[in-house]
Amino acid sequence: MSPEPRRVTLAITGASGAQYGLRLLQCLLAADVQVMLMISKAAQVVIATETEVALPGRHEEQEAFLGREYGAGPGQLRVFGREQWMAPVASGSGAPSTMVVCPCSTGCLSAIATGASNNLIERAADVALKERRQLILVPREAPYSEIHLEHMLKLTRMGAVVIPASPGFYHRPQSIEDMVDFIVARILNQIGVEQTLLPRWGEPLPGGD
Repeated sequence: MSPEPRRVTLAITGASGAQYGLRLLQCLLAADVQVMLMISKAAQVVIATETEVALPGRHEEQEAFLGREYGAGPGQLRVFGREQWMAPVASGSGAPSTMVVCPCSTGCLSAIATGASNNLIERAADVALKERRQLILVPREAPYSEIHLEHMLKLTRMGAVVIPASPGFYHRPQSIEDMVDFIVARILNQIGVEQTLLPRWGEPLPGGD
């Protein structure tokens, strides 16, 4: 029997940095990962503000649009609405073993830290925590308040991994895309998906001596 395809839950919320989430989606699909995607209403506003992506409003239309945009195979991309409680991500018996919230708004961070589960994104993260599965949160805020830091510490102690959307510069980025790829590469490394966006530390940089 052939192994089941790798599955990842991806949530894009309303923090600035929609490019991180969309680029991560593109890379996951290119790596033949099955993606279960949720996009909050606030994220739809941010995507319209920060990118040229004309994302439809309904999740069924988003699935078709993003599938075409990023070359998803049949059934590889599934998009769920905020109250689609019968989605696989809402239950420990159906959810993927990895979830990434990228970018993660501080409101979403708070809801996850307190177990609010008021929508499907929050419920999916709650499932990841209760099942002791991999949960990666990518906040983009500056400066952090004590509340934000307390929530990040609390979630880290629960087993989540916090990757702030703070790109490094040792790879000498030449464009905004290079800076986005820095963070996306760190996420892909964390979840064990092969990537060629960024050399690992100690490897030569492209074009370097």
